[in-house]
Amino acid sequence: MKLPRLLAALLVSFPLIAWGSNCPNLMMEIDEILESKPDLDEETIIDEDNVKNVKQLREEGEALHKAGKHDESVEMLNKALELLENET
Repeated sequence: MKLPRLLAALLVSFPLIAWGSNCPNLMMEIDEILESKPDLDEETIIDEDNVKNVKQLREEGEALHKAGKHDESVEMLNKALELLENET
């Protein structure tokens, strides 16, 4: 009787664990884009505020991730990636 309950709990919690671990992947993706594009700085970028916003959103996303607020973190990090995609 305990095994079905355990399996059900694992099936329910697995997507939450996978979603929560997506935050570091998004942060890494943002960092890689920023590092691979030296022309994405405040002086040469089309919209100077975008890079500042990307860095701020990334920092806020990391803070939310550390606070266990993964849905909000993913939302922030996706906004940062969207800004980066508009620049590249």
